Amino acid sequence: MISKLLHKVSQKYAPKWLVLLFDLLIVVITFILAYFIRYNFKLGFNFNLVIEQIPYVLLAALISFLAVRSHRAVVRFTGFKDIINIIIGANILATILIVSTFFSRKFNYDELFDVPGSIIYIHLLLNVAFIIGFKLFIKSLYNTLTNDYLPTKNVLIFGAGSSGMITYDAISNDPQNHYQVIGFIDDNESKVGKKINLLPVYNLKRITPELVLKNTIEEVIVSIQNIDPTRLLQITGYLFDLGLLVKIVPPLQSWIDGDLSIGQIKNVNIEDLLGRDPISIINPALIDEYENKIILITGAAGSIGSEISRKVSRYNYKKLILLDNAESALYDLQQEFKQRGLENIEAIIADVRNRTRIDQIFNQYKPKVVFHAAAYKHVPLMENNPFEAVSVNIGGTSNVADISVKHIVDKFVLISTDKAVNPTNVMGATKRIAELYVTCLKEKGHTKFITTRFGNVLGSNGSVIPLFKKQIENGGPLTVTHKDIMRYFMTIPEACQLVLEAAAMGNGGEIFVFDMGEPVKIFNLATNMIILSGLRYPEDIDIKITGLRPGEKIYEELLANGENTTKTYHEKIMIAKSRPIDIINVEKQINKLSTVNSLTQPLEIVSFIKTLIPEYISNNSTYEVLDNKK
Repeated sequence: MISKLLHKVSQKYAPKWLVLLFDLLIVVITFILAYFIRYNFKLGFNFNLVIEQIPYVLLAALISFLAVRSHRAVVRFTGFKDIINIIIGANILATILIVSTFFSRKFNYDELFDVPGSIIYIHLLLNVAFIIGFKLFIKSLYNTLTNDYLPTKNVLIFGAGSSGMITYDAISNDPQNHYQVIGFIDDNESKVGKKINLLPVYNLKRITPELVLKNTIEEVIVSIQNIDPTRLLQITGYLFDLGLLVKIVPPLQSWIDGDLSIGQIKNVNIEDLLGRDPISIINPALIDEYENKIILITGAAGSIGSEISRKVSRYNYKKLILLDNAESALYDLQQEFKQRGLENIEAIIADVRNRTRIDQIFNQYKPKVVFHAAAYKHVPLMENNPFEAVSVNIGGTSNVADISVKHIVDKFVLISTDKAVNPTNVMGATKRIAELYVTCLKEKGHTKFITTRFGNVLGSNGSVIPLFKKQIENGGPLTVTHKDIMRYFMTIPEACQLVLEAAAMGNGGEIFVFDMGEPVKIFNLATNMIILSGLRYPEDIDIKITGLRPGEKIYEELLANGENTTKTYHEKIMIAKSRPIDIINVEKQINKLSTVNSLTQPLEIVSFIKTLIPEYISNNSTYEVLDNKK
């Protein structure tokens, strides 16, 4: 019954006129009190005159509070900005009284407007103290009454700096938060052992199982701006071992209107634990790059293609053409853009292997910028289906590239992969041939051909993260092919930022590679995902080593033998200086490879590929027999 009554009350707010009335009432009380304080609590002043001055003081207070609109604030949510507003209003009131007193004495006005200076200053201080104190009292009372009937979680805030204080205020100002902050954690030893807002500050090592049990701590909120990912990994690992849930405060730039709300505090994601700073590219030149341009994206429904589409859609393009042969996924992307109210977007079902169809689309829409993301990417599948890998990754690329030259496209951006470097599988080798093909075209027309090469993308279709999530949902085990296998990782937005930046900075013929930091052990990634899910390894979910798949490497590379890099204006983006190639011979061999058909035996197809890419050495694959013949 009480909880229902409190819930009903919590849904109502005091009317603005009532808040203003209480503020004015406090002004009257403090005005009289100021006289008593000034005269040592004796009636040594003209009390009747004070009573006559009250209406004038009320009018001045009314003007002041209406000017700053302090009465519009919800009392139970009183925060720092509201307190500043009250202080400004009280100072305006004092200023009005000082000005009127000055003119009253100078021109011998009615003494009604003559308030002693000492009274004005005492009144100012009392107004600030009483009005703020009253509002904070109501806020505290409300929170106490409502929180007593809500289940609460005892939490610690990691970070006793300004961000931690903002987080504390956000929690304190939200009566429905279900959180009770009982202390802070900080790496700064000068803060450890002290108190902030009467709450203790701990060192991380002081958070022991005994302390957690004694205080029934359930969560820790990490509130440090620009925290080093490696340090975050250390913190989360330590806290996870204590059975605590860890959440993180987002970066300042993502706060809504510059204010933090509890709803923005999120669980730590695997992206937060990459072990490197997120890539940030801010380049005003991108606006000019896509301004009033017709842009075509192949493979637009895929993980990379769809994110490129989303990023391009933020610019003032002339027309955006989304091309893919995956009907359902393309339909979903089209509907997403329709819900956003975007115009001049065409979703086209087409296969990049159909040269006539692609030529027709280019002839109809005449794109000026092409992002070629259409490809087959799954290593084990392509190892068993080399014809399909050749037809899409090589044939599809050559189709779109040739037609781009024919229709005088300004820029063609090829999405490649680190698996193209010293390839050990069919997929990587066909992507390397695609790189070579666009390199051969770089001086054969108006079109500038640009290649972007990066590692694994977190969360892309069929990648390791969604696989691990599904395995965790099914109770495990998580499958890892080798305990030492390592991969470079980036998020989908990071990958697409690189692609857009490459299109802007590229002059044709470059292969852009990305400083992806240190490679991540897949085994460690698996254990972190288990922990992030609130489970324990190996008690709750185990990890099973399944052995390397056909064509799979233990370590990936971003540069081939004979390649080095030159810097660009962005520290995270470099240009691979590839070794010279015999364009005539390479074109001849690629054209020969393009003649293979579905009846050609896989060994024969892969033999053609190995002739063209001598550094292609198969690993854990049936095609190793071809390497032995070399």
